[in-house]
Amino acid sequence: MKLALYQPEIPQNVGTMIRLGSCLGVGIDIIDPCGFVWDDTRLKRAGMDYIDLATVTRHSCWDEFRHQASSPPNPSRIILLDTKATLDYWDFSFHCSDILLVGQESCGVSDVVFDQCQYQVKIPMVSNRRSLNVAVAASVVLGEAIRQTRFNNN
Repeated sequence: MKLALYQPEIPQNVGTMIRLGSCLGVGIDIIDPCGFVWDDTRLKRAGMDYIDLATVTRHSCWDEFRHQASSPPNPSRIILLDTKATLDYWDFSFHCSDILLVGQESCGVSDVVFDQCQYQVKIPMVSNRRSLNVAVAASVVLGEAIRQTRFNNN
């Protein structure tokens, strides 16, 4: 299982998700361009010393990431976490090889990226609430995905 961040804008969120991935043994994919300089001190502060322990792969663009994710011998499903999705995350059957994708903090993903993701899930929330922080959302859904797949090899 992996986490993917689509054109992240806030270094603290990236650092937090790198730390999450490191602690849970989950790889992190960063889809450029980032909205900050990669060696930003805020990234390092949020990620602490976990950045050196994490498996981070950077991709120059969405198309490169999507191509790599779908390539044999081990193609992965890309599961988009998005407030516009219709399926609640707890009703989705996760696989060990899934990549959980979060969008930009300010606007999510483009309609093109949304449409190119075969699977989209949402975190149901109280009405009149826009969204959770992307790092929090990634943690919530990743926790469920790991719970579902912990004894499976699918």
